[in-house]
Amino acid sequence: MMTGIVQTNISGWGKVREPVDLRRQRILAAVQARGAARVRDLADELQVSVVTVRRDVEELTREGRLRRGHGVVRSTLPAQEVLSGGLSEGDRVAVVVPERHSYLTETLHGARTALEEAGMRMALHIAPQVTGAERPLVERALADGARGLLLAPRWHSRAAEDADHGWLAALDVPTVLMERRPRQGSAAHALDSVCSDHWYGAHLAVEHLVGLGHRRIVFATREDSPTARTLRAAFTSIAGAHPLLEEWAWALISPQAGREGPYTADETAGLPRLLRRVRATAVVLHSDVDALMVVQQLADDAVRVPEDCSVVAYDDVVAALATSPLTAVSPPKAEVGRVAAELLVQRLREGGERPARRVELLPRLMVRGSTRAWRGPLEGTAAQSGTARDDAGRSDAATVDVTTPN
Repeated sequence: MMTGIVQTNISGWGKVREPVDLRRQRILAAVQARGAARVRDLADELQVSVVTVRRDVEELTREGRLRRGHGVVRSTLPAQEVLSGGLSEGDRVAVVVPERHSYLTETLHGARTALEEAGMRMALHIAPQVTGAERPLVERALADGARGLLLAPRWHSRAAEDADHGWLAALDVPTVLMERRPRQGSAAHALDSVCSDHWYGAHLAVEHLVGLGHRRIVFATREDSPTARTLRAAFTSIAGAHPLLEEWAWALISPQAGREGPYTADETAGLPRLLRRVRATAVVLHSDVDALMVVQQLADDAVRVPEDCSVVAYDDVVAALATSPLTAVSPPKAEVGRVAAELLVQRLREGGERPARRVELLPRLMVRGSTRAWRGPLEGTAAQSGTARDDAGRSDAATVDVTTPN
């Protein structure tokens, strides 16, 4: 039974619930990444009440996974030993990441581990969800004596990204971008960056489904971050050139997930309607937090995963925590943070004489239970019954027809 929930609207389908186990996993990951966190901050980031977070923290403390103080939660992971002689004020590195961004939590944890191993002190700054929030935080960190910067600007839109390029390029301390890559030819093109190769991740998802016999695929993603925009471009490029795909379509995974419009009617249509139009037998969903909610709604519409529709999630932050774990493309989130921090430490120790580096790390495909070979419509399935009702002119509009053979 699920209690203590948050509610979100996905593609006009109504309110859905976040399982307790998922929320507690997010709390645990956030605290481990930072070493310590205030209960109120966790509640704000998760958009739940302080009482709910306290209850979760108490349970995680009983399990020995967290330590609780007066309004503060601490990780039980052993702290890394620092260099002999202690740390000076000059050993501080500022890390700026967006608030309420579960994907970057693992990246932050990887960076923290690498910095501690190098004897560096990490000062974490959380940027609120407003355009341009990172710049004043960076200025404050530099005024406080930060020697280097690890940055992951939110960049909801291309315009927001372009607006930051000038001041980023003018920074006079070593700076490494995490999961962000400035546009080619921009003022910030020469900044060090470490990213996942999301084109390759999209390729893994498409080839996995095509290899299982799927020929009609819907891609439903966000478009409000650099990663999301890269994924849309990758999916449309790969699908458009694939010789085995008969039909495909792209859509926003939710009405609130796009900042680049205008969008066509299909691109903002509810996912069930688009699946029917494409006669899709598979769907790729970004992010995987959104994917869990979409799969829940598909089940409510009598669409079985994977029997009627195979699902691949993208991000792998929470995909394994679903009641039926989701096949997912898993970017190397923690390794991105670690490599970025190691590159920054190298810059601090060796100076800026070496050429700038743009590092890409390859995602992996984690095959779980939400994908299977396409076998055509099965007798007596709920989705096939929905098709019969359509033929009789009495279909339920919420039913998703994904059983039409290719």
